[in-house]
Amino acid sequence: MCYNGVALTAEAIENCFIVVNKEVHQPRRNESPVFYGYIVVIAAFIILVVSFGPHSAFGLFLNPLIAEFGWTRAMTSGAFSLSMFIYGLMSIIAGGLTDRFGPRVVVSLCGLFIGVGFMLMSQVNALWQLYLFFGVIAGIGMSAVWVPQMSSVARWFAKRRSLMTGIIIAGAGISQLIAPPVISRLIAAFDWRLTYVIMGGAVLVVIVLAAQFLRRDPAQMGLLPYGVNEELQPELKSEPEDFLFKEAVNTAQFWEVFTILFCSGFGFMVHIVPHAIELGVSAVSAANILAVMGGVGILGNYILGGAADRIGNRQVFIIGFILMAAALFWLVPAGEVWALYLFAVVFGFAFGGVGTVESPLVAGLFGLSSHGLIYGVVHVGFTVGAAAGPFVTGYIFDVNGSYQLAFLIAAIVGIVGIVMSSILRPTRRMVSRL
Repeated sequence: MCYNGVALTAEAIENCFIVVNKEVHQPRRNESPVFYGYIVVIAAFIILVVSFGPHSAFGLFLNPLIAEFGWTRAMTSGAFSLSMFIYGLMSIIAGGLTDRFGPRVVVSLCGLFIGVGFMLMSQVNALWQLYLFFGVIAGIGMSAVWVPQMSSVARWFAKRRSLMTGIIIAGAGISQLIAPPVISRLIAAFDWRLTYVIMGGAVLVVIVLAAQFLRRDPAQMGLLPYGVNEELQPELKSEPEDFLFKEAVNTAQFWEVFTILFCSGFGFMVHIVPHAIELGVSAVSAANILAVMGGVGILGNYILGGAADRIGNRQVFIIGFILMAAALFWLVPAGEVWALYLFAVVFGFAFGGVGTVESPLVAGLFGLSSHGLIYGVVHVGFTVGAAAGPFVTGYIFDVNGSYQLAFLIAAIVGIVGIVMSSILRPTRRMVSRL
């Protein structure tokens, strides 16, 4: 019995639930020819394909919005900053709900928010509507695009975790490769309002359908994580070492990872297309630069994601930050199309790689029991950086008429990321290589 007449604490009830859950769901060896974890990976991949590009392509709508309403770049890009900020805060809730209920319901609901937010963008006639529809509603929807997928794949794969994470994140790269040229042509053929209606409808339908194939962990289906079958002792031995959220937040490593993700997320890509247009590049060619970043990011997902399983996730962060900082220093004086494309190749490759190892790094430091909640909170660091960057970059342009100082600041932030990644060390209770 879990109680013997004594009032139970919340922690005792949680421990009882874990014991009962183990008794009901005794994992068995994976006997199916197709491991269901791969289905989860495919579904998560599709969700990132249809969501990331349309959201991150906000920069393509920047000039049309400014032309129609006369807003400044800081005011207009502030909607993207708010969206990323809301996305980060709500990722905490999405991660916690995924730990408790699984990703299927969470992602389905948020798919509705993204689709509705995009479709409402077609009705924008005031700045507050831009901030509400894109910043708040779409931002809430985006909260379940990343953390629930990454947390789920971390539970499904004991081995190849970084590689599988890289495959999922490649969906974001493909989305950024395809979306900019498609969206720019839709805007040219129709207008920005109808384009948002088309995007919203497609995103809503595909995300809700794909979410039905997601499962939180293999235990729900009576399975073991991939790679555990190959161990001499297949029991999930890591559970006693796993951190609860309240324990993780009191470690130095938690805040070091938070800072690392802030540095990797410090965003400016919303302004790449307007910057290229300022240099005399056509709108379509400028969109192609953004697409190249996404396409090369796919290589970063696979190459650096696969390397992380061999050399460790921390080393990939160090390599990635070195490349990103170098690319940003290159971007400061870059004034020709070929120089912008070179920047896109180097930065896109590195950015794709560091995104791949976020979730495995958190799993290696704190375990899997509360992975969704812990990752959701440290991922706020990324979204705070992604929220601050566009607004700061837009403000600097409004004041100086140039992006050079903003790009230099982003490069310095990358150097901070190198330092923080270099000093990160494993937590005492976890023996996984970082």
